[in-house]
Amino acid sequence: MTFGLVKHNNNSISAITSAGQLAQGKMTLLQTQTASSSSSIDFTSNIDSTYPIYVFKFINIHPATNDTGFMVGFRDGSTAYDASKTTTAFRSFHDEANSSTNLTYYGSVDQANATGFQYLTGGTGNGNDECLSGILHLFEPSSTTFVKHFIARTQEYNAGDASQEYYMAGYCNTTTAIDGVQFKFSSGNIDSGTIKLYGIKGS
Repeated sequence: MTFGLVKHNNNSISAITSAGQLAQGKMTLLQTQTASSSSSIDFTSNIDSTYPIYVFKFINIHPATNDTGFMVGFRDGSTAYDASKTTTAFRSFHDEANSSTNLTYYGSVDQANATGFQYLTGGTGNGNDECLSGILHLFEPSSTTFVKHFIARTQEYNAGDASQEYYMAGYCNTTTAIDGVQFKFSSGNIDSGTIKLYGIKGS
C-alpha cells in the first residue's frame, strides 16, 4: 500500500513547519553574564533599536542571603535604574509537605508609576540546592513614542521549602528609550547563576 504525502494548502509538512518557525522569529544570543558573589548583574549594552523584543533568561540564580527577593530595574538614559513603572503581579504556591497551596494577586509588590525596583520573586532560599529560574521579555525598548512593556515569569525554590511561581507584567511609564537593565536581590549578593540576553527579530 502506498501513502501519499499529506499537504495543507499545497504545502508539504516540512514547508509548513519551516514557515511556523519563521513566524516565531529568530532568537540571537547577545550576551551572557555569570554571577560570582555579585551585588548585581547589569546589562548596559546591546539594548537598542536592533531588535523589537529582548529576552532575559535567568538560570539557577542562587542568593547569598536566605529568603530574599529577586528584582529588576530599568535605565532610561540616566545612570540610575529608576525608570518609573506600573505593574501587576500574581503568585502561585505549593509546599513540599503538600499542606498548603495558594493562587493570589500579589499586591504587595505591584507598582503604580513608581521608580523602585520591581520584585520578580518573593523569598528565594539560599540552601545548597535552592535557586530561581525564569524569563523576562522587554518590548521595543528604544521606542520614543510608546511606553515600554515587559512580562516576566519566574519560578523559585522558596525559603519555606515550597515551589512558588510568579507572573509579573507592566510597563515603564516613559517615552525615553530604555538602554539598561539591572538585576539584583533585595538583600545580599547574587552568589551564583547565569543570565542570558537574546534579541528576537521577525516576530
